[in-house]
Amino acid sequence: MSFYTGIGIHCLMDDGTLGPEKEVHGFPDGSKINFVSWSRDGHHLSFSIRGDEDDESSSKMKLWVADVETGNARPLFQSPDIYLNAIFDNFVWVDDSTLLVCTIPATRGAPPKKPLVPSGPKIQSNEEQSVIQVRTFQDLLKDEYDADLFDYYCTSQLVLVSLDGKMKPIGRPAVYTSMDPSPDRKYLMITSIHRPYSFIVPCGRFPKKVDLWTCDGKFVRELCDLPLAEDIPIAFNSVRKGKRSINWRADKPSTLYWAETQDGGDAKVEVSPRDIIYTEPAEIVNGEQPEVLLVLDLRYGGISWCDDSLALVYESWYKTRRTKTWVIAPGNKEITPRILFDRSSEDVYSDPGSPMMRRTDNGTYVIAKIKKEDEGTYLLLNGSGATPEGNVPFLDLFDINTGNKERIWESDKEKYYETVVALMSDNGEGELPIDQLKVLTSKESKTENTQYYIQSWPDKKAVQITNFPHPYPQLAALQKEMIKYQRKDGVQLTATLYLPPGYDPSKDGPLPCLVWSYPGEFKSKEAAGQVRGSPNEFAGIGPTSALLWLARGFAILSGPTIPIIGEGDEEANDRYVEQLVASAEAAVEEVIRRGVADSNKIAVGGHSYGAFMTANLLAHAPHLFCCGIARSGAYNRTLTPFGFQNEDRTLWEATSTYVEMSPFMSANKIKKPILLIHGEEDNNSGTLTMQSDRFFNALKGHGALCRLVILPFESHGYSARESIMHVLWETDRWLQQYCVNNLEKSISLDPTNDEAPKETKDAALSAGGGGPNRGLEQDGSHLTPRSLL
Repeated sequence: MSFYTGIGIHCLMDDGTLGPEKEVHGFPDGSKINFVSWSRDGHHLSFSIRGDEDDESSSKMKLWVADVETGNARPLFQSPDIYLNAIFDNFVWVDDSTLLVCTIPATRGAPPKKPLVPSGPKIQSNEEQSVIQVRTFQDLLKDEYDADLFDYYCTSQLVLVSLDGKMKPIGRPAVYTSMDPSPDRKYLMITSIHRPYSFIVPCGRFPKKVDLWTCDGKFVRELCDLPLAEDIPIAFNSVRKGKRSINWRADKPSTLYWAETQDGGDAKVEVSPRDIIYTEPAEIVNGEQPEVLLVLDLRYGGISWCDDSLALVYESWYKTRRTKTWVIAPGNKEITPRILFDRSSEDVYSDPGSPMMRRTDNGTYVIAKIKKEDEGTYLLLNGSGATPEGNVPFLDLFDINTGNKERIWESDKEKYYETVVALMSDNGEGELPIDQLKVLTSKESKTENTQYYIQSWPDKKAVQITNFPHPYPQLAALQKEMIKYQRKDGVQLTATLYLPPGYDPSKDGPLPCLVWSYPGEFKSKEAAGQVRGSPNEFAGIGPTSALLWLARGFAILSGPTIPIIGEGDEEANDRYVEQLVASAEAAVEEVIRRGVADSNKIAVGGHSYGAFMTANLLAHAPHLFCCGIARSGAYNRTLTPFGFQNEDRTLWEATSTYVEMSPFMSANKIKKPILLIHGEEDNNSGTLTMQSDRFFNALKGHGALCRLVILPFESHGYSARESIMHVLWETDRWLQQYCVNNLEKSISLDPTNDEAPKETKDAALSAGGGGPNRGLEQDGSHLTPRSLL
């Protein structure tokens, strides 16, 4: 797990500035902090702490609480032997002085031991001839011993504990997955999963029980007990049968609502309506039946609540990319629901934004109503503001009855990228006067990292409240530009071009270039060509980001759009390779035309579906790239026969598409160097570690220049410091040898090899090829590329 090392608290002063930092103290040095949450009244913080993991007992999680006024922190439980079980839910504030906590049962004992002799064969049966199609899920239970381990580690005892340390166990130990107090804190909605488990679907599809309890742990009634859901169809928008998305109304003390499918959960079934939304009070007094709130022809996607006169209901359909927003009056059946927005989810230029939410006295969030001089009903719509020149976020005052909009705030579009983060002027119930509006905004530029501001109306005065230092000053002067170019079929493409600090193409000439991307599917050329993102966003650099190679003198083409378009009845992937190559050709031609990239030194890379893209480009467009880096990819689509990414046809329905898209089937065509990196315990659907193993063997069987790196204990993304530094070392070595120095034809990378030509030895030495430690500095026990420190 990632973790925090400390907590600082600031008061927001009357003038909009932050007061001095108050550091939370009292916990041991070296503590690892997670799951920080405020009490509803803001007087306390709760959080979990782990200690030194060399000691099993101290590496378990304990629950702590801090007094906000003093900053003093202390363990919440008086007994040192009570530990948090955070595999699913962890803890929640029931009221200002009581928490409900998932704890490890005191009677848990030692883990079950794997039987030395199996009790019998592993048997799965489909004698009922059910049609069960599932994606290639990972990390599934494999046998009854796994099921026993799952029960052992996931079973929790729920405990109510007050700030004075008094505790009360409630309910029996079970695999609890969520705990949701009602807004009035009178009831608890408790969700658990139970046997029979499955060996072919993840735990989210196990039998699920949802119960209603009082807040002191007394059972009220069962809301539902859903059976094992192995048969959810693979078509997008398919869902589980029965009650789903059960939640509390945010604007009511204790009212429940949920959706139920009318198509059996199968998106391929044509039916009207497709979903029905129901609502009912927590306790049924006289046997009342649930009330129908709204019927929908698309798939239900959530509700934003305001009050009895207003709520917004969302529905959408993936195949057509259609999305609709309904306006309803939950407390007045006489008012007919009406459509507020009906648009394509792909059309970012037409996105009206989302309603700003305010915090209620109960700690829930509801749509903020704004009061103006007239009698209209106004909301605040917070939007990304996509335009052909890039995103320009906005805040609109929106009359929900007339549809009229007034733009009351907009990001600076010349130099900065600003966004509205949250509404700060919570004033309890009722409408918020426009001249008392106060919002939290963020502000950044290409070279200035994000800072936060408080903006207040009516003068819209902005007060800066943070002053974070630049996270990587060595690259503070990097050059960034959003560029536009066209594919040969006329589709507009965009990318972000990064150049090293101080680089001048007219003086310094073309650079080695790394292209890093990830394809996306669209239903129309117009939507595919729309600009997403802002040219003024700060260049965020992650642990294994391609932008690190700016420090090595590379040009980086980040996120060039690779749209795979299937208009009308056409499926996008039927022309995947053709459109992939055309997009890559256009990107490469553009960086060469600009004079920033050496045509013989352009590398391509990507993660996950970007790795799949990389392998395909080396197979089908070898003239474009000198080498490739593919991380955590899937390369043989016959190993994901029931769909992948946004493909919901099966292998048997689209055999030629699956085969033609698979770079594994074209392994004999890959002649350029390719580096494969994969986590040994990848948990992502479809990207089994076996995919890289088998692809590497296929490449090696055809004499390809390739390398496979399997990272121990890592999943789909990489977390351990050792793994991240090794990925950097491998990637840097690969780019130096096969991009900068273009050594794919070299006899040996070992400079001590007498058979290697002198120029190859020199190049290998300069690339760090003289052994695994050359060109590196020791940092503790880790090997660190010197220029990347």
